Amino acid sequence: MYVGRILSIGMNNTGKPFVAYRVSSRSFPNRQAKVFDKNKAAIIPKEGHEKDIFENTYITYNCIKIVKDIAIVSNGSHTDVIADKIYVGMNIKDAIAYSLLTMDYEKDDYNTPRIAGVVTSTNNKDDYQCYIGIATNKKILVEEVPYGKAAYISTYGSVVPNIVDFEANDSEEVALFIFDGGKFADFDKPVTSAGALFDGEWTIKAVNP
Repeated sequence: MYVGRILSIGMNNTGKPFVAYRVSSRSFPNRQAKVFDKNKAAIIPKEGHEKDIFENTYITYNCIKIVKDIAIVSNGSHTDVIADKIYVGMNIKDAIAYSLLTMDYEKDDYNTPRIAGVVTSTNNKDDYQCYIGIATNKKILVEEVPYGKAAYISTYGSVVPNIVDFEANDSEEVALFIFDGGKFADFDKPVTSAGALFDGEWTIKAVNP
């Protein structure tokens, strides 16, 4: 089953907040995830395929960003818009909704939806927040992920949040799990992935098989 780009967010099997992102691609497979310093991961072309950006401007972007101990994950440049809004004090739900409303779905050949998620670093139930959202050519949706749970959403296959068991003990395992672990092994054409997990501090890792 091909579902396009995928993100997962929430709490792992031991109750630690995480975000995860995977590129699945039929048209532009020559991409990699790269971690820049400790606060950001980006999707970029592989060496020798830099000119792909001129064929599709949507293939390079920050996919994970950490702001104020809050993790943002998305499939496009709206990662930065959400991060900026959170940085200046907008609440998480509104930051996602604002970015999806203003940037809308991608105007490519497939009307690719924009997907996004934000999770706080605390495991205190009263302070914890986790939201996941999508903008398609037909709707904009932002939903809360329940405390203690993880959910995933994808650009083509699962355009509503789906609860999922997410088994990973560190950020590298997060990236590996969304690449081809558990439920995600059912989804075709994985290219690259990145994951972040909070265990006292956020750490980010990338997987480029």
